Amino acid sequence: MNAGLIVLIVIALILIAAIVALIILGKRAQKKQAEQQAQLDAMKQTVTMLIIDKKRMKLKDAGLPQSVIDQTPRLLRGSKLPILKVRIGNRVMSLICDEKIFDSVPTKKEVKASVSGIYVTEVRGIRGRIAPPEEKKGFFKNLVAKAQEKAGAKMVK
Repeated sequence: MNAGLIVLIVIALILIAAIVALIILGKRAQKKQAEQQAQLDAMKQTVTMLIIDKKRMKLKDAGLPQSVIDQTPRLLRGSKLPILKVRIGNRVMSLICDEKIFDSVPTKKEVKASVSGIYVTEVRGIRGRIAPPEEKKGFFKNLVAKAQEKAGAKMVK
């Protein structure tokens, strides 16, 4: 009984230490992200561009400059990023898009975008508004919708 109590106390102390460490690391990451966001906002420029294509692809397959690939951490080189292929003036370029706005970016349309280096942070339509992206239904919701359609079709017959 006494040994079981000691084991529980040790496990509780380890869990408390892990939680404290995660809180400290989270605060550091949040502070670092705020500094990076301030840098992005300071370098931001508004550009008119035609969006040719958008895809999620690996960094080395995206057609970005070699210096950008060399500066990224090794762990991120294999991950897929939202990439926009755009025409600015008479140049065709590949830019990295912010994950938050990637789904709302229209293709084959001319837009005004806030660009910081090769990073697109905001997109606005030139002519009219940008249509919001369609909400993707989950697997279960699709099954329910199909079942309701079939039930409605049987009722009509």
